[in-house]
Amino acid sequence: MQQTAAPVVYRTTIRHARRVPVHGSFEYRSYSWYVDIDRLPRLPWWVRPFARLDGSLRQRLEGLFADRDIPLPGGPITALLQASGFGSAANPLSIFWCHDRDGQLRHVVADMHDGHGGHRTYLLPPADGPVLVREQSSDPPSSAVSHYLVSAPQPERQVDIRVSQHHGRRLTFTAALRGERLPASASRIAVLHLLSPLAPVIVTTRVRMQGFKAWLRRAPVVRQ
Repeated sequence: MQQTAAPVVYRTTIRHARRVPVHGSFEYRSYSWYVDIDRLPRLPWWVRPFARLDGSLRQRLEGLFADRDIPLPGGPITALLQASGFGSAANPLSIFWCHDRDGQLRHVVADMHDGHGGHRTYLLPPADGPVLVREQSSDPPSSAVSHYLVSAPQPERQVDIRVSQHHGRRLTFTAALRGERLPASASRIAVLHLLSPLAPVIVTTRVRMQGFKAWLRRAPVVRQ
């Protein structure tokens, strides 16, 4: 498989669908960066308000691997994420692909944020298909086991990331990010942001609205 050279951007469509405790779905257009975290692009000053990337990504990953007592591979780390713009940053899902010095993919990191302030980070093995991630749910009933299926192949001409949450035997939530690769030129970044100026905050607002609807129906909120 030929890897896409970073940095590039993907013009994406993001879809969220909640099945319980209330049904609801939404879809919006956005864009995502695909970058080497040690070689973040240096954009002209007039583009920086539209796209600021976090320069502390490697330190955060080093802490994650250290907490799990696993050595961080010594090769390049590429990431798919959304940049902040005009003081707004919302990364509902960031994916990191960690390679060894020979360029072999060794680990995939999925960093998830929900609209309720929840944050989960999962260290996954490289896989061609969906990876099962189990966790003990903190939502009622406390004995129920929640798990995710995460499909995160490395982006090429297209990006296709999918996440589904299952509570017991019920499918409770699905999310998908799909898009086409584009060159990461300064003018293109400015145009993409003008086409989707509120994309970084739309997902947080709509997820919170879904939670509010669940509260109005006196239903327990199943976090994603």
